[in-house]
Amino acid sequence: MHSLPVFLRLTGRPVILVGDGEAADAKRRLLERAGAQVVGEEAPAAIAIVVDDEEAVARLRARGVLVNATDRPDLCDFTLPAIVDRNPVLVAIGTGGASAGLAKALRQRIEAVLPEGLGRLALALKGARQAMRARWPDAAGRRRAIDAALAEGGLLDPLREGAAEAVEGWLAGGDAAVGTGLVTIRLLSDDPDDLTLRAARLLGQADRVYHWPGVSAAILDRARADAMRISAEAPPEESGEGLWLWLERSDAQP
Repeated sequence: MHSLPVFLRLTGRPVILVGDGEAADAKRRLLERAGAQVVGEEAPAAIAIVVDDEEAVARLRARGVLVNATDRPDLCDFTLPAIVDRNPVLVAIGTGGASAGLAKALRQRIEAVLPEGLGRLALALKGARQAMRARWPDAAGRRRAIDAALAEGGLLDPLREGAAEAVEGWLAGGDAAVGTGLVTIRLLSDDPDDLTLRAARLLGQADRVYHWPGVSAAILDRARADAMRISAEAPPEESGEGLWLWLERSDAQP
């Protein structure tokens, strides 16, 4: 991973913009859309966007300012992604400055897939936090219930129109089926692109991931960040609460 993706809250905060022309105007519109206070080079600020001025980049860096230099990824401390906006849901696509055209193409594809009501679903889930805690007091049980509801085909499937309006009924209805226990996944290769849809979904939901020592880091990176990862020669004899996975290579010895 060449960069750490972050979302900066810029409302009311100064951001330096250096440069003129259409590119600078586009960056100004983006910053103002995010609520930033656009200021000049001499103003105090933590970040800056510079259009066609390498000397300004050097001056700002000397002050400790993090700089984005438009169309100069080699001079950038941070890059600006292509954005899909379903407020408050934001999807950012970055290539580390390798190809803005590729990022744009991916954004257009994703735009076509994500329904306009996705933001309403996020707000509905935010408004239901207290009710969810009351319904599922245990954090792990609550997470599993939410995962099941948001899964493909689930009542709150985020790619389905009308999911936001289904939140109240979901909370009032019976418990959704939630995967628990130990599940074995036989991997075809070290390439995460070879994961089946089911395997990718289970990796994103599992609480613990036991794995054959030879399983690649690229595969393990597909698991939840907070899921435990345990290297072992054999699967656990029993599983505890939640969803546990045993990952083994298809060429592993029995």
